[in-house]
Amino acid sequence: MLLSHLNKDLIEAGCDEAGRGCLAGAVFAAAVILPKGFICEGLNDSKQLSEKQREALRPIIEREALAWAIGTVSPEEIDKINILNASFLAMHRAIDQLTILPEHLLIDGNRFKKYRNIPHTTVIKGDGKYLSIAAASILAKTYRDEYMVELHQKHPFYGWNKNKGYPTKIHRKGIKDFGRTPYHRLSFTLLQDTQQLSLNF
Repeated sequence: MLLSHLNKDLIEAGCDEAGRGCLAGAVFAAAVILPKGFICEGLNDSKQLSEKQREALRPIIEREALAWAIGTVSPEEIDKINILNASFLAMHRAIDQLTILPEHLLIDGNRFKKYRNIPHTTVIKGDGKYLSIAAASILAKTYRDEYMVELHQKHPFYGWNKNKGYPTKIHRKGIKDFGRTPYHRLSFTLLQDTQQLSLNF
């Protein structure tokens, strides 16, 4: 059973990201502040849920949360600052947009770059331990999936509607056959060999 809060007396925001291990597309993050005593049947780590389950939970989270927001960092920014810093920045951008200022941050993972003067706690596999992080994981995942499906309409050769930019065989084959797109992360190993890639517009 997931816990509602780490610090029950504080306004606590859960934060998580999606798309960190992808070869293409922006990294997304969400920040969610849930009300005290929030209960939502089926809410769990987004990776443990089906797409249908995530889509069903998203409007509940958006409706019931005291505040929520999405932050993104582009592939170009990822290449400049690296994916770890980009994940932190995406979370910061999500927190920036919250309509309620949190007094404590619950961060999925084991590292985080301090946000202003707000204390934070990192929680390994936190999306399977705390409701607010689980909610953030669902929002980050569903919003990023929608974004990748939209990109698939422009660049249908990479299977982004299915793999969402992760390094699957179909995605790698698309890169090999059609080259890279402006949405590929050039700081990542796009192919397993050193073959030069053309830019596919």
